[in-house]
Amino acid sequence: MVMGARCSFSIVEEASLGSSVEAMDRAPEHGAVTRALWYVAPGQAVLRDEAPAAPGPGEVLVQTRYSALSRGTESLVFRGVVPTSEHDRMRAPFQAGAFPFPVKYGYAAVGTVTAGPGDLLGRAVFALHPHQSAFVVPVDAVVALPADVPPRRAVLAANMETALNALWDAAVLPGSRVAVIGAGTVGALVAWLAGHVAGAQVTLVDIRPERAALAAALGVGFAAPDAAPAECDLVFHASATPEGLATALAAAGDETTIVELSWYGDRAASVSLGGAFHSRRLRLVASQVGRVAPAMRARWPHRRRLSAALALLRDPRLDVLLEPDVPFEDLPAALPSLLGPDGAALCQVVAYS
Repeated sequence: MVMGARCSFSIVEEASLGSSVEAMDRAPEHGAVTRALWYVAPGQAVLRDEAPAAPGPGEVLVQTRYSALSRGTESLVFRGVVPTSEHDRMRAPFQAGAFPFPVKYGYAAVGTVTAGPGDLLGRAVFALHPHQSAFVVPVDAVVALPADVPPRRAVLAANMETALNALWDAAVLPGSRVAVIGAGTVGALVAWLAGHVAGAQVTLVDIRPERAALAAALGVGFAAPDAAPAECDLVFHASATPEGLATALAAAGDETTIVELSWYGDRAASVSLGGAFHSRRLRLVASQVGRVAPAMRARWPHRRRLSAALALLRDPRLDVLLEPDVPFEDLPAALPSLLGPDGAALCQVVAYS
């Protein structure tokens, strides 16, 4: 995920979340022990043993195969800088603990159902769940993967959902000239989706010249910030930097909308609204995936949108966004480099043995 781009905690309704937390708190019935990642202090995480309950009626037991780090959001969690005002809104489904610490956090898990209803038994599923080797959740909290979507690639589902919602918010039209500022996971997925709109001319803009190969693999153009296209019909910003936002504003044509996907956490974001901002009648709007985009909300519940995001992952070209696996047992030691300020990983995959 792009640094600061905020992801979705959408599939589980409040009632289901409450019942699932109660289920996880019940005394274990089968003696199994699972391991879960906990953020415990600024820059520190540990693995803790837990004993989940056996699944009851309407629940499934999932053995995790892969999860993914959300670099933007989880770097803020790791550093303990989630703003106090956002502590409730930032709660992820099945999160345990509370911000800032200790907290069990994460929202991109793919695994195999090993106990539960017969139609799901043995199926690969996606769930918005923290990093944990096995877990029990309500049936409604998992979505079965399409048969032609590999489990490893399916960890991109939450990011794809964010990108899909952004395109709905922006209403990308055929033939549009589109710039996407910030070639992290979310920015790259936005560019890939926009590139499928008939006649759209899409340019991915990033300070890292090596991201040109990523853009080429996804079938879109690439430019450094000083060569970003001008007079664009639509601009997405996903770099979570003031410099990136300035580039986005400069790329916009008259009366263009700039869709802000970045989340800055507790940092102030400076933006120049002088110069030609008003005379060109530019629009700076937020896109946040916690709610379905207004244009689709009446017909698309969260679960339908997540199912659509999973179906969009059929394209094997998207594997270019997946970083080499980090073993789950090595994750606490790897987090400082993966989530540190100098990290440049795209979608970091965590593999469970």
